[in-house]
Amino acid sequence: MRASAPADDALTAEGLALPTGAVDPHDRVLLVACGALAREVLALVRQDGLQAIDLTCLPALLHNRPDKIAEAVRMRVQDGKRQGYRHISVLYAECGTGGAIDAVCAEEGVARIAGPHCYAFFEGPETFASRADEEIGAFYLTDFLARQFDAIVWRGLGLDRHPELRDCYFGHYDRVVYLAQTDDPALDRAAEAAAERLGLAFVRRFTGFGGLGHAVRDAARQLGGG
Repeated sequence: MRASAPADDALTAEGLALPTGAVDPHDRVLLVACGALAREVLALVRQDGLQAIDLTCLPALLHNRPDKIAEAVRMRVQDGKRQGYRHISVLYAECGTGGAIDAVCAEEGVARIAGPHCYAFFEGPETFASRADEEIGAFYLTDFLARQFDAIVWRGLGLDRHPELRDCYFGHYDRVVYLAQTDDPALDRAAEAAAERLGLAFVRRFTGFGGLGHAVRDAARQLGGG
């Protein structure tokens, strides 16, 4: 297992490649995840001593192209199988793919964590669902998305070049909800600044790793407890 994740810019644009080298994958678990979750997954693996888990990530920028996520997941799963992994889990939520990720997982014989969006992992699907009516107009940020707001949202959606697109993308939102994994004043300021740029109210809610920890530990149980 890697000791640390690459820089945020690399996770956004490139993701995290399959581990290579001397590690024997036959009795290990491969997690296929979004680059936006890489740091938290690696931290959980270290925290819980889950040494039999390996991580590979797709670029976080695919958040802006959900139509491409499912086939990218398929390719990474197939790469893992070719490398010799017998235990593979997909750490992606539905992520706006219209069921395409679930179809790929069924076809490839791998499991997917439950949930509508990756940020729901941190609160847990049940808690997230309980707030659905109250926060129907919420745009969510996590620690990673607060750090990468410019790359994924502002530049990623072309708002730096065409600010008039703000109403097209965000006209139906009324607030930014920052789901904080850490207590970091700099990230608090970055998230609040993102809300100001979008012209939305700001709410901060601390979650820690939340339900993501359950998902990683559940994946490890494929090996009888990891």
